[in-house]
Amino acid sequence: MKTLLAAITATTLALAPSPSPDGLNQSLDPRQPVASGRTVLQAGHVDLGPRYQDNRWTIQVHDGTAVPSVWRQPSEVVLRVRDAAIERVPDDPAYAFLEQTAGTPVYVVPQTQNQDVVWLGWNTQEPGVMASVTRGVTMHLLGVQGPGSVVTYLQSGNLGAPQVLWHSARPYPQPLWVETNTHTHANWIFSKPGVYLLAIEITADLVDGRQVSGRDMLRFAVGDSASADEAFTAAFAGRLPSTGATPPAAAAPARESAAGGPGVGTVALVAAAVLLVALLVWLSIRGARARRRAIDEPEARS
Repeated sequence: MKTLLAAITATTLALAPSPSPDGLNQSLDPRQPVASGRTVLQAGHVDLGPRYQDNRWTIQVHDGTAVPSVWRQPSEVVLRVRDAAIERVPDDPAYAFLEQTAGTPVYVVPQTQNQDVVWLGWNTQEPGVMASVTRGVTMHLLGVQGPGSVVTYLQSGNLGAPQVLWHSARPYPQPLWVETNTHTHANWIFSKPGVYLLAIEITADLVDGRQVSGRDMLRFAVGDSASADEAFTAAFAGRLPSTGATPPAAAAPARESAAGGPGVGTVALVAAAVLLVALLVWLSIRGARARRRAIDEPEARS
C-alpha cells in the first residue's frame, strides 16, 4: 500500500476555475437536467453544490460521470469509496490532526483524481447561483454519523501544511466560506469502513437582500463490503445544530420574508387586529358613558 503522504499530490488552493491539468476547469450549462432514480457513484468526477432555480434554493450533486453531465438529488446518490482508496497514515507530525496511529489503513478520496476512486469536490458555478448570490456561500458541516471519523482537508501543490476544513471530532456546526464561481476538490479521509451520513447546510445572501438556506445529506458506503442499500435508507439519528440561517421553507419565494422573521403580510394582520381591539374598547367605553348620562339626567330633573 502507498502511504497517504505519497498519495496526495494536491491541487493549488486557487478556488476560481482556470485552465489546469487536474480537471478543475469547467463551466456548467444552465440547461443541465436533474436526473431521477437511485445511483451509486464509485469512480469519476462528482461535485456537491447549491442550485437556485425558479426562486428555489437546493443542494444537489453534480454528476460528471454521466454524458452529458446531470444534477441529482443527494437522497438518490450513494458515494461508494472502494477498497482501492485504502492508504496508510504516514509517520509525519503534519498529519497528527487525523488522530490515527502511523501505518493505520484509512480510506482516502484524494484531492487529485484517482481513476479508481470517486473524485468528490464542490462547486458554486450553477448559473442561477452565480447570477443571484452576492459574493459566495457558506457550507456548514452539521454532523457526521458513521462507524469512524471523517476529515476533509486541503493541501497546497508544494505539499505545504494541511488545511483542515471539516473534522467530525470537532464541535458543530463547522462553517466553510466558498466564493461564487468556485470549483475545488479536497482530501476526504474515512477512518473505518461502513455507512456514513454527512449533514450539510449551504447558506447565502442574495443580491435582492434575502438570505437562502438548504440542508441535505451526503451518503457514503465506504469499503467494498459496505451496503449501498443501507446507505440509501439510513436516517440521521442525532439532533442537528442550528446555524442561525433562514429556515429553508422561508427562503425560496421572493415574496416571503428575507430574514426569517414575520413578513409584511403578517405584520399588517397583527396591526389590523390591534386597531380592531382598540376600536372595540373605545366603543365599549363610549357606550358605558352614554348609558350613565341617560341614568343621571332623569334623576337631575326630578
